[in-house]
Amino acid sequence: MADIYKESITLHKRKRGKLEIKSKVEVKTREDLSRVYTPGVAEVSRQIAKDESKAYEFTIKHNSVAIVSDGSAVLGLGNIGPYAAIPVMEGKAILFKEYANIDAFPITVKTQNSFEIINLVKNISPVFGGVNLEDISAPRCFEIEDALQKVGIPVFHDDQHGTAIVLLAALINSAKLAGKKLTDLKVVINGAGAAGTAIANLLLCVGYDPKVCEPVREIIVCDSEGIINKTRSDIQNNPYKMRLASITNRQNREGKLSDAIEDADVFIGVSKGKIFDPRFIKKMNEKAIILAMANPIPEIMPDKAKEAGAFIVGTGRSDFPNQVNNVLAFPGVFRGALDARAKTITNHMKIMAAFALAQSVDKPTVENILPSPLDKSVVPAIAKAVKKAYEFDVSQGMV
Repeated sequence: MADIYKESITLHKRKRGKLEIKSKVEVKTREDLSRVYTPGVAEVSRQIAKDESKAYEFTIKHNSVAIVSDGSAVLGLGNIGPYAAIPVMEGKAILFKEYANIDAFPITVKTQNSFEIINLVKNISPVFGGVNLEDISAPRCFEIEDALQKVGIPVFHDDQHGTAIVLLAALINSAKLAGKKLTDLKVVINGAGAAGTAIANLLLCVGYDPKVCEPVREIIVCDSEGIINKTRSDIQNNPYKMRLASITNRQNREGKLSDAIEDADVFIGVSKGKIFDPRFIKKMNEKAIILAMANPIPEIMPDKAKEAGAFIVGTGRSDFPNQVNNVLAFPGVFRGALDARAKTITNHMKIMAAFALAQSVDKPTVENILPSPLDKSVVPAIAKAVKKAYEFDVSQGMV
């Protein structure tokens, strides 16, 4: 079996990075030079100075995304800093180009101060059509994204919303196969960080138009200390976990993950590997759905979950069936947002992205609830749905 880590080191060292800038025009004559630079470009600048929206017509802004990270929560590696984050953000930029033909630029910043990152994004926003916040730790990721929603271009934290969109799509098809309705599901989420919080919000339709979103019946969220509830003394000074407590766990249950999983239909893992005991599945309802997305080691390995009686199992890994991976969502979401010249990414857009992704699988099976991450036909479908949702929101005065 190939050593993928060694091969990756060899590739990066040989290429010295994975990105380069390529010109769309040739500069071979004085006339070429005069058109692309001085003096001809002065007229382009004058027109944009009169009407800033012309930047979308005349510049890279119409098709560019900044991938902004402080390196504080990179993959499963943790707080490794802005230099070590560069190859990951380069990789994401390649996926933007490969899947959605979007010009994306890695911008890793040497600060983990939320105020400084917010100001930086505001100040670089003129050249970009959107911003993908990436690998920024909770709770700062919430503060940063919230503060940037009125910057005039879409700002989207993929670790939150990309994960939630793909998860919802997986759950739509899994519930259908299990013969269950989304609105009847009892869901347990293990992990109360960026992804877990966004998944809870999406599944409960928090802030979403009820016309396009029907909430699941019940969600219980667990962190490393157990079930999140309103009476836990250790979260009283954590506004983000207290907010989770206010919208989940309606019966204010207490205890550990083993208590939360009683009579659950779905387990969603966005935490760490090997924390889900196979015996827990016996406590769940029939046709249990297990979406264990910790990387590289899921909360429970698929073979163990299947042996214990799970109906459907998904992970974040590409070497098992049912890979729940953000690459299925973010290229199409940004493609649709850029095509719509959106100023924000609305809740409606996220919901429609999830349904478009779920519908991209013609005939779901227990080992095929989502399309392959290599299936490039998914992006146009999501982009179309996202663009349509934004245009609807604008027409209804919701943006």
